[in-house]
Amino acid sequence: MRTAVITGASSGIGAASAVALAQDGWAVVLGARRMDRLGEVAKRCGSSAIVRPLDVTNQESVDAFAGVIERCDLLLNNAGGAKGLGPVAEAREEQWEWMYQTNVLGTMRVTRALLPKLLASGDGQILTIASIAASDAYAGGGGYNAAKFAQGAVVQVLRRELAGLPVRVVEIDPGLVKTEFALVRFAGDAERAEAVYEGITPLTAEDIGEAVRWIAALPPRVNIDLLRITARDQVGPTKVMPRPLTD
Repeated sequence: MRTAVITGASSGIGAASAVALAQDGWAVVLGARRMDRLGEVAKRCGSSAIVRPLDVTNQESVDAFAGVIERCDLLLNNAGGAKGLGPVAEAREEQWEWMYQTNVLGTMRVTRALLPKLLASGDGQILTIASIAASDAYAGGGGYNAAKFAQGAVVQVLRRELAGLPVRVVEIDPGLVKTEFALVRFAGDAERAEAVYEGITPLTAEDIGEAVRWIAALPPRVNIDLLRITARDQVGPTKVMPRPLTD
């Protein structure tokens, strides 16, 4: 059975992607720090799901995680996030470091650890969840933009380095998705997090999970280099156009 390995699988896009892939016949290996939440996601995925603790910011954790994985046909680099929304002049270094460790070095660590198994599969796929913030800068997004621009560069480099080998490399750039992302960014301030979505209908984690499922099902000859997905009312990282929905 084809096996998909998913980081940051305890909630949001990671969890939704795991469920979508499992429903499409994939065995799934779920990695995240919150083991209790992983167990809940695994129940939704069925008997083929395996849960393992994973902190992508810690090399020992990544090594232990990768060491127990026997097969990997698809890697979904989903672990990531943002902290803070202040100007560069007021940047907090610990927040920037966390974003770089999680989004950039985390992607590198897990990809490096599982690349031999992806190559051995004969048709490996590396899907990385980046963001429209990987190409569109915005005021207050300095640390997150820097991390996501760098993550996107890693994906582009990897695509070139693996050209001619049996591994496809894909970047998925979602726009506004209603998950725990904003809650983490604003340090648990639920009111501020909810205000991000006020007046519009954002994407759901399941929307992105369906895109992951579709990409994973494509024949080996097809590589989706970059897939940018936004809500209908979103025209940039911070610009939205509220309007009544008819669907």
